Amino acid sequence: MDPKITESDPPSYRNGITQVLQYGEFTATGNRKVRYAVSLTERDLTIQKITSTPAGRSKVVFNLRDCVGCRAFSADDNADAYFSVYFYPFKRRWMSSGVARQRVEQCFRVALFQDPRANLEEAEKWTGTIRESSVRQQHLRNRVLYSEVHRSCSVMLLVNPHSGKGQALSLFTGHVQHMLNEAGVPHTLVITERQNHARELVREADLSQWGALVIMSGDGLLFEVVNGLMERDDWEEAIQTPLGILPGGSGNALAASIHHYSGAQPVSSEELLVSCGFLLCKGLVSRMDLASVHLGSSPSNPTRLFSFLSLAWGFVADVDVESEKYRHVGAARFTMGTLVRLASLRVYKGRLAYLPVDEVDGEEEDRQSAVSLEEMTSVSPQCQPPSSAFCSSTLLCRPSKDSPCQNAAHNSRNSNNAFKAKNWEPMSANSTLTGPPDSLLVPLDQPVPSDWVVVPEEDFVLMLAMYQSHLAKDLYAAPDSTLDDGLIHLIYVRAGISRTALLRLFLAMEKGTHLANNCPHLVYTRVRALRLEPYSPKGVITVDGEVVEYGPVQAQVHGGIARLITR
Repeated sequence: MDPKITESDPPSYRNGITQVLQYGEFTATGNRKVRYAVSLTERDLTIQKITSTPAGRSKVVFNLRDCVGCRAFSADDNADAYFSVYFYPFKRRWMSSGVARQRVEQCFRVALFQDPRANLEEAEKWTGTIRESSVRQQHLRNRVLYSEVHRSCSVMLLVNPHSGKGQALSLFTGHVQHMLNEAGVPHTLVITERQNHARELVREADLSQWGALVIMSGDGLLFEVVNGLMERDDWEEAIQTPLGILPGGSGNALAASIHHYSGAQPVSSEELLVSCGFLLCKGLVSRMDLASVHLGSSPSNPTRLFSFLSLAWGFVADVDVESEKYRHVGAARFTMGTLVRLASLRVYKGRLAYLPVDEVDGEEEDRQSAVSLEEMTSVSPQCQPPSSAFCSSTLLCRPSKDSPCQNAAHNSRNSNNAFKAKNWEPMSANSTLTGPPDSLLVPLDQPVPSDWVVVPEEDFVLMLAMYQSHLAKDLYAAPDSTLDDGLIHLIYVRAGISRTALLRLFLAMEKGTHLANNCPHLVYTRVRALRLEPYSPKGVITVDGEVVEYGPVQAQVHGGIARLITR
């Protein structure tokens, strides 16, 4: 039976015609008496065992979208040649429900000619056609146009050996390394030795030598890399370098987000690693938002960071920091930290303000969402060719969502003039700070602009600003978020919530249903910029899970300025 035909299939499929590109009959590598008929179409590789009885003619069909690579090779002791094809299709788990990507290798012996070179050429012909057909599966899907950019370049793969349970390096060698070899992705392994090692390295690196920077760790190492790139004099070009994430830490929030964006079901830790490794091997590059975060109130000594994930204050930030003592248990540290903090629930005093989405000029929003075809095909810097080829791609961004805010408890405009200024000047690009200018922000020692919303309450349990869907592998905090929507998804919980209700909220967050449980203390809204001014002299603020200077903080999102290897 032919596979289901979809809108994204090649024209020959949509017309009901399945064109066979190549057909051959080969023997199994382990048993020369077993023969297979192998046919290749634009979309599938079909393998059928050749037998005299119809009952034994089992057929297996592999979709080329699940193919990461193939190779042709010859044996030293005879004239035969071989070709192997590597797939990672979704298959049902053995011990639990659901599906996850699992490795399948198909290897065939080519013995059609007496001349060894002719057999090898036939094997190489098959691998070349399979590889080209697999690349052509990068089509217009879900109104997103993918195009392939072939470049000869290597990948710098940064591994933090101490992240999570301290198993990142063994996870890389056990799961990812052979995937990269199968996909023909050349890579150089760099083991980080100390905090900010990666930040310093990418800040000084010759990026023309690298086609991508891939991080095997938790979210903290990517935070270093992003800020190292943004601290360069050539930051605007440097941040175009494709970034990749492989989960090797405790939270793995961005890895969980890109897995979610791929449309796959939630998976366990090692299955998430295989999924992200598969996405890395496919090499599709999309746009990712970054938020510019300003810390402190001294105009003469500004601190600016760039964030790809979250800004947290209150309960979430405390759990993140206090759970460090449970790091040896891996991702379960956050569950333990949550229960401990619930036992002694705190109230955090401060003032919160934000710029709603509807206050941004519509033309500016359209300009941020649109990408020309010329820009799409030239976002990545050229790299000097080292040994072999690595393919990456760029895509057109989805437009920002225009659905209304979900939570009915959205605050109305507050006219607190002590916190607002009717006439204001946006922050200009400071000569000591690199990165794009923050046109929506004013210095922290000045009142917020008059078109901002000031939250009337000043007692909170938590404030969480998200730019991606997941706060951790099992915390689906911002269900409406996409990789490049140009939005900050602001969630805050007002004081007065009970321990039971807050626990119920976090349990619902595992499935992303917390915004629909009608909690009267929970507020969710989409914003372009925000400011938080804590009142208490001591506390914790985290950016992407990293503790930062405590005090007044504000942030503005910059839509799609970074590049992330995803699907």
